[in-house]
Amino acid sequence: MSQFVLILGGKGRIGSAVANDILNHTQANITITGRSVDSVSFLNQRVEYLRLDLQETEKLREAIAKSNLVIHCAGPFHHRDTQVLEFCIDQGINYLDVSDHSSYTQKALKLNEKAVKAGVTAIINTGVFPGISNSLVRQLVDKMDIPEKIHLSYLVSGSGGAGITVMRTTFLGLQQPFTAWINGKFQLVKTYTDREEITFPKPYQKNGVYWFDMPENVTLPKSFPDVKTVITKFGSVPDFYNHLTWMTANIFPQWLMQKPETIEFLSQVSYQMTNFTDQFTGVGVAVRAEVTGKKNNQKVTYTSSFVHENTAVAAGMGTGSIAKLLLTNKLTYPGVSAVEVILNTELFTQIIQERKIDVNYSEIPEL
Repeated sequence: MSQFVLILGGKGRIGSAVANDILNHTQANITITGRSVDSVSFLNQRVEYLRLDLQETEKLREAIAKSNLVIHCAGPFHHRDTQVLEFCIDQGINYLDVSDHSSYTQKALKLNEKAVKAGVTAIINTGVFPGISNSLVRQLVDKMDIPEKIHLSYLVSGSGGAGITVMRTTFLGLQQPFTAWINGKFQLVKTYTDREEITFPKPYQKNGVYWFDMPENVTLPKSFPDVKTVITKFGSVPDFYNHLTWMTANIFPQWLMQKPETIEFLSQVSYQMTNFTDQFTGVGVAVRAEVTGKKNNQKVTYTSSFVHENTAVAAGMGTGSIAKLLLTNKLTYPGVSAVEVILNTELFTQIIQERKIDVNYSEIPEL
């Protein structure tokens, strides 16, 4: 029996990457949506295009009802409501998204009980970071008796191959301080502060990263109750983008950064800049996870990391791999869940082997 996947926002760089991964690893038919009248470049016998604005609620409901799985890729998610997820729950359709902001994550998790009653498996934050990053943490946590501290670092070259959306996401994330789980309680942290030099795998090596608001700040403390601190930091390549972003976050007046026209102007300018520098830096991503805790009553620190030459493609792998697990009934977990809750280490290992993702593991000796 044919299966049908609806990808909202599927014309974008990340949505297209998700579609390509599903095409390469499943036999599902795909409907890609977008707001413009023009079609998409990779239409074939298994892919069709539907012009759809998320505000067209009846048309959206109808498209969802015809699907076995809905994947929400229509970011940025900073100000998105949970309408799509609610429609899926109402109609008993499984759901994935590539959401990447804690405000959306908190709203989505409130629908957990409703999804459980409906028997709907809804998995949020399934891209690369969040997404693959969460699974790296779960792998390391599973090695320990008591995990105590999680430190996640992300690095993106230029635009990351994700188009202008990633620029909007970055600047929207600079608008105000956020709460992070530090020493057993949520504390207010100023975005893009506390630069830290982190050593990533080649070709990146040592680069600066800064505090950044990510959904992992919300989900990881709940998923791993023993953990007392969760740190999420982000940086860019080349490094001068970090300094420009720091100035934007720490010098520009807050009222100015909260204007939509300011965000759009900065996003457009940054996109033009990265179109030039991408030629020299590439559009890759590096993720490094570090977990400190206790094993056999001894303090231990484990790390894992991976790189990919294209950030958008890596996000497509993260979401596409989970989509395959749902479509093949290898993953059933009614409710609204973060990746680290629903995807165990065994399944994650299968995913990275199938997609030839190289993950580097190490143990940091205690001094």
